[in-house]
Amino acid sequence: MDFEVTEYKRSTVLYTSGRIDSYTAPEVEAALSQLIEKGQYNIIFDMRDVTFVSSAGWWALIRIQKEVKKLNRGELVLVKMDERIRESMDLVGIGPYFQIYDDLLEAVGNI
Repeated sequence: MDFEVTEYKRSTVLYTSGRIDSYTAPEVEAALSQLIEKGQYNIIFDMRDVTFVSSAGWWALIRIQKEVKKLNRGELVLVKMDERIRESMDLVGIGPYFQIYDDLLEAVGNI
């Protein structure tokens, strides 16, 4: 799985594409963890080309969210999520765990 990182003054954007399932979720979690290790706690996950998220993918994102929120350091924000993925997120009841934006610039400006 390939990742693109874009750093802004107050946040970092991580972009990837494809499926986030039991095979790729560890890669996504590792990429996000590397940002945390560099001291970047305000992370925006650009999901515009993510086509599927399994329960393993959601758990990886929840673990990262817990890590960045420790001591009120930051937040993992999701952006440009496909409607079907958003519905699956709501179905499992984890919607309230994340701020979700439809526009990347809006997410960058509000974090």
